[in-house]
Amino acid sequence: QVQLVESGGGLVQPGGSLTLSCDASEFSSDLYAIAWFRQAPGKERQGVARFSLSDGRTWYADSATGRFFISRDSAKNTVYLQINSLKPEDTAVYYCAADTRGIVWVSYYLDPEQYTSWGLGTQVTVSS
Repeated sequence: QVQLVESGGGLVQPGGSLTLSCDASEFSSDLYAIAWFRQAPGKERQGVARFSLSDGRTWYADSATGRFFISRDSAKNTVYLQINSLKPEDTAVYYCAADTRGIVWVSYYLDPEQYTSWGLGTQVTVSS
């Protein structure tokens, strides 16, 4: 089972930028995609973005379009999430997760129930 480790979180002022990293133990043939989720205190886990490892396609939640960018370092087993123009409401624990089932339906792309492996998360706090 793939192991995931997030890093790059921290305390950032509003308007700043941050790049989170998700390091995977391996990019095996049954690892179809990596997605980023976030969970704010008292709220449900929310999908942010997804990166398909087979073809490089990306998918974003409507709320993430324009400020969030997901990418992959092809030389490493790493997927990044860049967040620009950070807002206090972006404060959350950010998780990456592995799709080892091969999610087919677009409506499930950012459904946390479809993902089989999770990292422990990295805290992002946006505050002045």
